[in-house]
Amino acid sequence: MRITSSHNKGFTLLEVLIAFMVLSFGLLGAVALQAKAKQASFDAMQRAAALALAKDIVQRLRVNDTQALSTHYKVVFSSSSTLNPVNRCFSQQCDSASIAAMDIEHWRQAIRARENTGSLDNTTVCITPSVVGGTRNRGYNVEVVVAWQGKQAMKASSDNQAINCGEKNDKRRLVVINSYVLVRA
Repeated sequence: MRITSSHNKGFTLLEVLIAFMVLSFGLLGAVALQAKAKQASFDAMQRAAALALAKDIVQRLRVNDTQALSTHYKVVFSSSSTLNPVNRCFSQQCDSASIAAMDIEHWRQAIRARENTGSLDNTTVCITPSVVGGTRNRGYNVEVVVAWQGKQAMKASSDNQAINCGEKNDKRRLVVINSYVLVRA
């Protein structure tokens, strides 16, 4: 004799549907986590590229450490500015002004190369050297600011908003390097 219970009909189908929904939400969460990780990785790549470029110009400043450093390297330029032909200084001797002009043009080319690879968009660079010390022990405090546009908006601190380099909006990213350059000559 077989006893059938009408209470168990469709119960397994309901269990399968609930399990499928839990699995779907778990997979959606994993996809969202992967997208956030990729976004954070891209932001880190942009910051590393800007930091490498800022360190490069500081090293160029240290190599060309003349008394006229503040006049040669106090510049603001962007990745959209036109490139100027410069004396390459490979076949003849150059003075510090032409070395500085060559450094800045090479740096503009490097920023454009970064922009073409999708690393830094709408880049603006501000180099501000200020004299420290007297005529005998003269040096320069140099501030290099690299500003670019990120992919998503973020809230900037009041310190970051106070920096006047690049277009101020909620997608602006900044790297600021402060360094001291001692003039040897």
